[in-house]
Amino acid sequence: MREIGTIGLDLAKSVFQMHAVLAFFADLGPCLVGMEACSGAHYWARELSKLGHDPRLMPPSYVKPYVKRGKTVRLMPRPSAQL
Repeated sequence: MREIGTIGLDLAKSVFQMHAVLAFFADLGPCLVGMEACSGAHYWARELSKLGHDPRLMPPSYVKPYVKRGKTVRLMPRPSAQL
């Protein structure tokens, strides 16, 4: 089991593989997961809570400062230390 303290999860991707994400988080120890509050964020928060993680939803205005460029698969927002 890998030990990671904080993860920022971007749910606004055009391709999002649900089974891969759940398998990734199932392999992790409990950690803080920051997500932008959107239509699917509450579902993901419930699923991550079932796996023992601490999901936190942030308003979009709080997430914007952490985005360095436009949306691409390789460039993700930096995790927020302010959660």
